[in-house]
Amino acid sequence: MKNLNIKKQLPLHLMILPGFILLLVFSYLPMAGIVIAFQKFIPAKGLFGHQKWIGLDNFKYVLDLPNFGSVIWNTISIAVMKIILGLVIPIIFAILINEVTSNALKRGVQTLIYLPHFLSWVVLGGILIDILSPSGGIVNGLLKSIGIEPIFFLGDNKWFPTTMVLTETWKEFGYGTIIYLAAITGIDPSLYEAARIDGANRWKQTLNITLPGMKMVIVLLMVLSLGNLLNAGFDQIFNLYSPPVYQSGDILDTFVYRIGLLDAQYGVATAVGLFKSVVSFTLISVSYFCAYKFADYRIF
Repeated sequence: MKNLNIKKQLPLHLMILPGFILLLVFSYLPMAGIVIAFQKFIPAKGLFGHQKWIGLDNFKYVLDLPNFGSVIWNTISIAVMKIILGLVIPIIFAILINEVTSNALKRGVQTLIYLPHFLSWVVLGGILIDILSPSGGIVNGLLKSIGIEPIFFLGDNKWFPTTMVLTETWKEFGYGTIIYLAAITGIDPSLYEAARIDGANRWKQTLNITLPGMKMVIVLLMVLSLGNLLNAGFDQIFNLYSPPVYQSGDILDTFVYRIGLLDAQYGVATAVGLFKSVVSFTLISVSYFCAYKFADYRIF
């Protein structure tokens, strides 16, 4: 009987095999490179060559850098604002779209807000540079027409973080909206009927039925997003930042890129990456524990 079950399940295991191989090659085998964080790494000697072990010196070097504190602050502040807006805006739009009675209008709005999710930041970066240009951009043209001086959104340390947060939210909130709409469709319609009979208006129905019905999905996305607290969006910022806004826009990923690939300090860059991974793992573990403790949410 056991052999028969194995034969029946063999096609399923073979179907999983390509994904498992990709996971092994791109996620687990590269973990061998973690040792570089504790070495004075010289590429010519190879990963497992006679490299000089220096313990935690790479970590100490990074912590002593004068701009490392601002890099951490930029990363956390930008990521937190993205997480907050990335949760709140899709929930609001999902509830509003759910109230639309016309199916054609609802599908049209969903398509329009979902479309930017499929565009890469390489494409959107070029578009935003033109749109937000202080000289010929359409946004500053509109500001100038109402008497406001042009703003250098991508070159001013005061405006750059806000611009990153708002453009990221605009690009991705459509994806979150689809997820929350799926959660809303799973709510029992009889609950709304009973609420209407009891005299509850749409606002009270939203507070007492819609939001509680979305709770598990909200908790899930919140738990997953907290694991990205140190991921402020490399693709976006790398395509939009410049040296004048390093003070407010330089994050851990762009810092690692410059110090590792441009300055060839591979050991230092690996140390920063390892630090980021450990903190992210800790955050997602704590957030999952809190979700299980206070919201009775569990994956298994």
